[in-house]
Amino acid sequence: MEEMKMYDVGIIGAGPAGMTAAVYGARAGLKVAMIEVGAPGGQMVNTMEIENYTGFEKITGPDLSMKMFEHTKRAGAEYVYGDVQEVKKQADGTFVLDCGMKEILTKSVIVATGTKHRKLEIPGEAELAGRGISWCAVCDGAFYKDEEVVVIGGGNSAIEEAIYLSGLAKKVYVIHRRDSLRADRVLQERAFANDKIEFVWDSVPTSFNLADDKFAGVNVRNVKSDQESEVKASGGFIYIGNDPVTQMVANLGVTNEAGHVVVDTEMKTAVPGVFAAGDVVTKELRQVVTATSDGAIAAQSVFKYLET
Repeated sequence: MEEMKMYDVGIIGAGPAGMTAAVYGARAGLKVAMIEVGAPGGQMVNTMEIENYTGFEKITGPDLSMKMFEHTKRAGAEYVYGDVQEVKKQADGTFVLDCGMKEILTKSVIVATGTKHRKLEIPGEAELAGRGISWCAVCDGAFYKDEEVVVIGGGNSAIEEAIYLSGLAKKVYVIHRRDSLRADRVLQERAFANDKIEFVWDSVPTSFNLADDKFAGVNVRNVKSDQESEVKASGGFIYIGNDPVTQMVANLGVTNEAGHVVVDTEMKTAVPGVFAAGDVVTKELRQVVTATSDGAIAAQSVFKYLET
């Protein structure tokens, strides 16, 4: 039987944190495996425009993702397709990354799995997912050209995508549970000045409606008056936050109650040899620039760990 390759570090996830860690690790002379089950870039892939990443006044998420990915390959990191289901620490201190049909052996691990879109968990959502309900305007917005759509949420992602959708749709309704937005001021100003965007304030969705086997709209309840109404639309886009993807390290005891990986300033967890970076860790600001910073620190910490 062929002996399995041992990597110095297995980086789980190819978002901005994982790809930066891969570049820094490879440049330090480490044998790097970057494991990803989807397209490189993480949440960046679903973002139409990025305007706050230093060095690029404006760049699309897919373009920045590809630039980072090409950088990892030129640096010498190995891209491995796989879905890591569990990280197991062995008696000798090494790790087995269980990907179901295959296993990857590593001397250390960087968890850079990021987050997944949070769901509303209301009637109609599961049935209409992918059939009118989406979590990616860049992916699915073109299906609703000259139609009316709803966007649920009030943060940066919701408002960015509402603005993007306004370039395709006839009308964009933004449903938000408060009477003010959480998005950056510059995004708010753009949205308020956009005639195609209409806000449904102080309202929470209660169910999605189906007509002729298609998305027909969303029922909402005003949190102040308790009055219920329907917002008719052809498609719905949900941006109410994200949950960390950490089920593969749940057995290691490195996450908090919310599921985020707990790390120190060097991106170390409580388990020697296990590090984490990016949106998956406990932190206040989750942006591309902070993810890349985490990735660089995590890779440097891995290098020091392997030297001891």
